[in-house]
Amino acid sequence: MKDIEKLPDDFIQNLHRKIGLNVKIARKNANMTQLQLSEAIGHKSVAIISRAEICYKNQHFNIEHLAKIAFVLEIDICSFYT
Repeated sequence: MKDIEKLPDDFIQNLHRKIGLNVKIARKNANMTQLQLSEAIGHKSVAIISRAEICYKNQHFNIEHLAKIAFVLEIDICSFYT
């Protein structure tokens, strides 16, 4: 078992950034705007999408957001992590 103390300080932040970038790429590949995607997952504003795509002020997607986005974009949720 690995020691959690050896996890780099910026590991989680970098993971959130990677996920945000991958959501942005997937959204653009689907020719969707931030507003269209936001509305498709049940939000009335682009705030969650725009902020989480760039990790603005440490805001990021939660698992529910990612599941809904993957469903709407018809992609595997795992693609956000690679």
